[in-house]
Amino acid sequence: MSGGETGAPPPRRRVEGVGSLLAAVYALFAVAAGARSLFQIASKFDEAPVAYALSAVAALIYLAAAVCFARPSAVSYRAAAVFLAVELAGVLAVGALSLADPDLFPDQTVWSDFGAGYGFIPLVLPVAGLAWLVRGRTRRDWEDAGA
Repeated sequence: MSGGETGAPPPRRRVEGVGSLLAAVYALFAVAAGARSLFQIASKFDEAPVAYALSAVAALIYLAAAVCFARPSAVSYRAAAVFLAVELAGVLAVGALSLADPDLFPDQTVWSDFGAGYGFIPLVLPVAGLAWLVRGRTRRDWEDAGA
């Protein structure tokens, strides 16, 4: 009997290769940015509320992207593309603003100076993720994985 005949859902496809690396890096960044922003919000929010809130938003985007990469499906493919596009726009906007007018951000965010404080990984990560997502094979695999 196949999964469809028993009424059980088909088994989820396991993420491998680049997808698994992206899931791991996004999960790591979710924890790092999340812990940092929670500490900053709890201990000194009044010093740089916009910077700390942006770091919390970045952590949520990283977490959502990690989940999408870890559980491939047609829905998570579309969601990952949106999350990574928003992340890239955030990195570019905050990066440019933090260089053009450093007074806008009295303290660093994950995306300040295009992610310089994190080895520019916040700038490279969404580009790499989007490049991997737009490959025809990735999209086909994710759509077949349990839409």
